[in-house]
Amino acid sequence: MNPNTAEVPWERIGFVAVRALCIAVLMFLLLPIVVIVPLSFSSSSFLVYPVPDWSLRWYRELFDSAEWMRAAKNSFIVAPAATLIATVLGTMAAVGLAQVRFPGKNVLLSVLIAPMIVPIVVVGVGTYLFFARLGLSDSYAGLILVHAALGTPFVLTTVSATLQGFDTNLVRASASLGAAPLETFRRVTLPLIAPGVISGALFAFATSFDEVVVTLFLAGPAQVTLPRQMFTGIRENITPVIAAVATLLIVFTTALMFALEWLRGRRGAGSR
Repeated sequence: MNPNTAEVPWERIGFVAVRALCIAVLMFLLLPIVVIVPLSFSSSSFLVYPVPDWSLRWYRELFDSAEWMRAAKNSFIVAPAATLIATVLGTMAAVGLAQVRFPGKNVLLSVLIAPMIVPIVVVGVGTYLFFARLGLSDSYAGLILVHAALGTPFVLTTVSATLQGFDTNLVRASASLGAAPLETFRRVTLPLIAPGVISGALFAFATSFDEVVVTLFLAGPAQVTLPRQMFTGIRENITPVIAAVATLLIVFTTALMFALEWLRGRRGAGSR
């Protein structure tokens, strides 16, 4: 009897067991999110199961509410602006750090990704004390700058990971043909690192769109975002409107993920 054939069933069993465990963990993580969706279509004024009847009442109340619409408008002002700044700064930092070697490079990299590590409450208190002196508290500019600072490390890490497999000979070849550094970056480097840039931008957008702690410190009544409005609603008067907002956010973020995968697929097909 071939000893290798005896190992095949055990390998299959292990493979099936690992897949089953992964599916179980995934369902455990997704179930609390999925549970929210039916509650948003409930006719009840409370978050209760079983759902007594189905209704679009809470979606109508959401879109008729001036407070929720103002919060949504603020989120779609702050998050894209912060994402644009974070993407530009993070990409520039990643490309710059990949091209040079100097003492203290790892220390500088640690400083740049510090917003990912420092507790968010510390960031909120520190930025509030600093921005209050500059007159940037209770302003869109201050909120956008802080959200950009929180999103930049995600862009930096994803672009840096993409640059690990980047062939620098392409840059040298472009320069030898007379292309300017900016044109080389635009036509050679950027298309190759685009998956990392897009992924980092998506993480930066999600970070800004979901941020509530820093917003509590810096935002005034006119800069209330959706997460802060949800936090206020949960603390003061919880209604199924919260479930309706959460459902729309789930659909929105899922659409972003599918769009990212679609762009990656198109870029991969184009490169072949």
